[in-house]
Amino acid sequence: MNGKKILITGNMGYVGPGVISHLRTQYANATLVGVDLGYFGHCLTGPACLPEARLDVQYIMDVRTMPIDVLKGVDAVVHLAAISNDPMGNAYEEITHEINYEASVRVAKLAREAGVKSFVFASSCSVYGYAEGPARDENSELNPLTAYAKSKINTEKAIKSLASDDFAVTCLRFPTACGMSDRLRLDLVLNDFVAAAVATRRISILSDGTPWRPLIDVKDMARAIDWAICRDANKTHAFLAINAGRTEWNYQIKDLAEAVHAIMPGIEVSLNKDAQPDKRSYRVNFDMYKKLAPDNQPQVDLRRSIIELKKGLERIEFKDSDFRNSDRMRLKVLSGLREANLLSDRLEWRSKQSDSYKN
Repeated sequence: MNGKKILITGNMGYVGPGVISHLRTQYANATLVGVDLGYFGHCLTGPACLPEARLDVQYIMDVRTMPIDVLKGVDAVVHLAAISNDPMGNAYEEITHEINYEASVRVAKLAREAGVKSFVFASSCSVYGYAEGPARDENSELNPLTAYAKSKINTEKAIKSLASDDFAVTCLRFPTACGMSDRLRLDLVLNDFVAAAVATRRISILSDGTPWRPLIDVKDMARAIDWAICRDANKTHAFLAINAGRTEWNYQIKDLAEAVHAIMPGIEVSLNKDAQPDKRSYRVNFDMYKKLAPDNQPQVDLRRSIIELKKGLERIEFKDSDFRNSDRMRLKVLSGLREANLLSDRLEWRSKQSDSYKN
């Protein structure tokens, strides 16, 4: 991809900074372009420089109205832009459908029309919803339970027909994300546990701790995206929906808390044994990804993710015991922008933002 042009939507979120850093390191001469509406641009976690400084161009732009001109000369699109978790999806169900599904299909169609060769869609293992028994593979029954999960699988189905020999479409079904980022989110289970341990020396598990989740560090998400951009579609099909992670990295929620405790032994861990059952519980099989992407396998294990989170939070002197009401929670950011009358009911900026800046 050196010398090629790669466009990343949603690059100013939690995952985007790591993707940009990875692609810039791997492909020093590539032209990297970001497209983001900027909701979370201010949610920085003490980086040495603005993550977007590694880009050639940053557009402050809504993917719902992004013109095809932005895709001129682009070789690959990495589509991260989305209302990115269940709480936000529940609060903004119609907008989640509009941004996560309708806009995603629109961007994919524009990309094909513009001559883009590779389209990488950040999907989710949450499409499996609630699944007892064996770990779910790509042929297993789907059971999306939330607006967010439904938007992901609906997009997968809609863009499948767009794939061709000239337009490779890869849907990466990612596990629950974790790990340190230049724009850290704490509304993710492992990140929440580490933040609570650092700030309060106490982890309170809101469930009974038994639900299963697969995990992936944001650094490994970037590795998977790199593989998807460059994969040989002639060998692995023009359209591919694939679980991207490691089979051995499926954990019960209580295991995650205990892993944090092992690194920070002075903390207290409590379970809510009277909690209502969490219906989002699933284990996932990643054998196909291991076979097709042997050189891009996840490398950041649970222990390293915890240590990097702990060090990152300590570096910024994180002490906020009330962080669940802070701008480290993406729903709180959107709510704050709405309350300040900066965003409309459709989550559009009320005052026109500048279109782009170039480095």
